[in-house]
Amino acid sequence: MDINQAAAEIARLREAIHYHNYRYYVLDAPEISDAEYDSLFRRLQELEAAFPSLITPDSPTQRVGAPPLESFRTVTRSVPMLSLENAFSPAEVREFEARIHRMLGSEQAVEYVAEPKVDG
Repeated sequence: MDINQAAAEIARLREAIHYHNYRYYVLDAPEISDAEYDSLFRRLQELEAAFPSLITPDSPTQRVGAPPLESFRTVTRSVPMLSLENAFSPAEVREFEARIHRMLGSEQAVEYVAEPKVDG
């Protein structure tokens, strides 16, 4: 892929992601699943990593979402949420576990809980 092809795909992905961010965060009416959104976002990250000269400040990879709806209330957590990253392969899960062990400073076994993702 040359830089012109990358620029065109990046522009298409950014437009799609901005649209879906608006549908999700502002209208509370998503049109695609979280997995489909994650796939778009991941592809944009890959292209920007391969073509860093095409990264712009307004790229979805450089920004943090839209403001939440006013109807959402603030929640104080008793235990902080440390990561909301996705893992799409066994290798990424192993990398996550390695980061946890480094953060804890221990190789002791870590227990995990998995729950189905419910969109919306």
